[in-house]
Amino acid sequence: QVQLVESGGGLVHPGGSLRLSCVASGSIFSIASMRWFRQGTGKQREFVAHINNYDTTSYTDSVKDRFTISRDDAKNTVYLQMSSLKPEDTAVYYCNADVKSHLLANLESYWGQGTQVTVSA
Repeated sequence: QVQLVESGGGLVHPGGSLRLSCVASGSIFSIASMRWFRQGTGKQREFVAHINNYDTTSYTDSVKDRFTISRDDAKNTVYLQMSSLKPEDTAVYYCNADVKSHLLANLESYWGQGTQVTVSA
C-alpha cells in the first residue's frame, strides 16, 4: 500500500504565497505522474497541475504563471509553489500519484487526504 500525505496549507492574504508538499510512502518501486487537484466548497474537484517523470509540467489556465509544480524523486515528494494567491484559490488541495509497487506491477493511482488553503483578507 501507498500513502500520500499533504502539508503546507493554511490561511494567507490575497497576493501571498504558500508551498504545498506531498510525500509518498509505503510500497513504492517508482512514481510516474504526480498531480495536484483542488476542491472548493460546493464545487467539483478540479485539476490544478501535473508533472511526469520527465519533469514535463502542465497547469490549468487559472493558475498558469502563478503556481509551479516540482518533484524530488529521492524524497518521493511533489511540491506546489503558489504565489499571487487569490480568494478563488481557496480550496482543499489534494495530491495524486501514479505508483508502481514493484517492477512488474501496473501503475495504481493514489490520493492524499487533502490540505486546506484559505485566501482571505
